[in-house]
Amino acid sequence: MNSAAATLPALPLIVEALTAEAFAPFGDVLETANAQHFPINAGTTTRYHDLARVCASGEAPRVLFNLFDGQAWHAPINISMLERHPLGSQAFYPVDGASMLIVVAPPGELDEQAIRAFISRPDQGVNYAPGTWHHPLLSLQRPGRFAVVDRGGAGNNCDEQALLQPRVVRQIILPD
Repeated sequence: MNSAAATLPALPLIVEALTAEAFAPFGDVLETANAQHFPINAGTTTRYHDLARVCASGEAPRVLFNLFDGQAWHAPINISMLERHPLGSQAFYPVDGASMLIVVAPPGELDEQAIRAFISRPDQGVNYAPGTWHHPLLSLQRPGRFAVVDRGGAGNNCDEQALLQPRVVRQIILPD
């Protein structure tokens, strides 16, 4: 751990509502509102089409479908590191209605001044664009199960970096 991080006080991180417009620099918001949709299977199913740009690059890439069980997080939540996946996107969608705290920074060299936080509704997920810095899964106030689509294959697809100055989320108000 960076010794400077241990001596600097945590900066407060203000949480924003998750919207497609606000999240666009970091990837896609997965939601059915305003999504292209149409009936399939003789009208017995509605397909919400092309909700995210799924990417997988590098040596022998393949797309993985996973389920993650996230532990419950409660305020205050300390943010001391971020990670990124340079070779592929990574999508999270709650299968049981859990909300997430989403902490991100733009791709490239980690710019701690550009860190932002969002809170999802129970019917929203996110797809991080390749290289987007983000905190690992934060399921809010209760355990949650999440469908996760990400990249498998050869090569290192996870970089982690400690923050020089930690952040803290002191208050969380869950959306309806």
